[in-house]
Amino acid sequence: MKNNKVLIGIIAALTLVIVGLVAFILAGDKKKADDITTQAVDNETTTVNTSESNEVEGSDLDTTTTEEANQQKADCYVTVTSNNNWESNGKVSGQLDISITNNSDSQIKNWTIEIPVSDGLKVDSFWNSNCVVEGGVLKITPVEYNSTVEKSSTLKDIGVIVTVANKSEFDGLMNESTLLVDGKEYSGTSANSSAEEKDDEKTTTEKESVEAQTPAKPESGTPFENHGKLSVKGVDIVDKNGTMYQLKGVSTHGIAWFPDYVNKDCFQTFRDDWGANLIRLAMYTHENGGYCNGGDKEYLKGLVDDGVNYATELGMYVIIDWHILHDLNPQVNKEEAKKFFEEMSAKYKDYDNVIYEICNEPNGGTTWADVKSYAEEVIPIIRKNAPDAIIIVGTPNWSQDVDIAAKDPITGYDNIMYAAHFYAATHTDSIRNKVQTALDSGLPVFISEFSICDASGNGAIDYGQADKWFDLINSNNLSYAGWNISNKDETSSLIKASCSKTSWWDESELSETGVWLRKTILGIQ
Repeated sequence: MKNNKVLIGIIAALTLVIVGLVAFILAGDKKKADDITTQAVDNETTTVNTSESNEVEGSDLDTTTTEEANQQKADCYVTVTSNNNWESNGKVSGQLDISITNNSDSQIKNWTIEIPVSDGLKVDSFWNSNCVVEGGVLKITPVEYNSTVEKSSTLKDIGVIVTVANKSEFDGLMNESTLLVDGKEYSGTSANSSAEEKDDEKTTTEKESVEAQTPAKPESGTPFENHGKLSVKGVDIVDKNGTMYQLKGVSTHGIAWFPDYVNKDCFQTFRDDWGANLIRLAMYTHENGGYCNGGDKEYLKGLVDDGVNYATELGMYVIIDWHILHDLNPQVNKEEAKKFFEEMSAKYKDYDNVIYEICNEPNGGTTWADVKSYAEEVIPIIRKNAPDAIIIVGTPNWSQDVDIAAKDPITGYDNIMYAAHFYAATHTDSIRNKVQTALDSGLPVFISEFSICDASGNGAIDYGQADKWFDLINSNNLSYAGWNISNKDETSSLIKASCSKTSWWDESELSETGVWLRKTILGIQ
């Protein structure tokens, strides 16, 4: 019995050992399983994180370019590429090849391409377009034969050669471009355009709409109160009664530089003391500080607004002058001009005393074809709001070649006149003959700027030639505006440089030109 007890003890002990070993083994397997599970979880987390990382980085690695994205979004888009660039005098020059693809359901007209550029970019040459750099933007506009892009077509072969500081800057020119149509950023015209884009376009249009102003009632007995709305009949201006009428007045200098003379007392001085019935508001466009070259547009439009309203209150007629000069060709700032005259004609559509001069002095080789095509785009914009207003169109060679315009006048519109300018000491019989030729051809001429010195505005006075000019002016009932209301130290200024007054000048405070013009308007010479 004792041996059996021992055997039973040994068996029990062995059983405990075996159970312990099994438990140990099982415990080890669990730890291993836990390790595997933990690793699987970690791997899954890593996979998820890697997937998220790839998704984030995909925006950088995506092969779809900004241009391609724009193409997918818009139904009409610009493509800018280059296959040719080279180093030149430490800089990089290259050719930009530009096209416009129109997938919309209608043709687009009056397009402009704008490309942001750095200071110092130089345009070396261009073809099938007009190019100018303004305010850090390369503006590319059409020539007459490619101003329309037909639906479902691509306009190609627009080329520009530029020089920039380095290759990186050159490459950047192909990364960002904006298409404008009729001066507004293109946002789609067909069903391909999103509702959001349409809403944006509507908002922009609403913001740009201009509320018409109600004109002040002119004072009793004033020129406008007596003669009312003017029109053109043959070569003559006639008043509301159909009676021939002559506008006689003065032009401001650039209102950006001589704003103090845009005041009611100043204009009243010319009306009451000089006998003038006309004020011309000259707003320079391309000069530094001009409307299209760094000028404060809202401030300048405010001066125009003041000038129009002062003239209206005084019962005078007023010319809003888009004073191109160093821009040479009105096509250069055409899109700005269209927007400007859209706004002005909408604002003053109920003013019967406002006249629009749409391009002061085309020059520098600008042809009548250039001017005419520009005018044929601007005139209908004004006509939409002011169907009967007189519009003055500049002529080539600083508004001297009215005889050339007479051979191919603008048709389809009434109340269109053509500018002739002269400076008596420089422009003599040859220019007078041009004016007479134009009149004989039936072209209505308006002398919207002149002086009696030489063409520099600051030379000697030629009274004899001035008298000959006024023989022509008065015998043909031509309307005129003398240059200029300022005290700038030059011959053509009407006020002496030493005089700081902006109205009610004594004769001693007027320049020689001012004394002469006052007497001429009054008819006392």
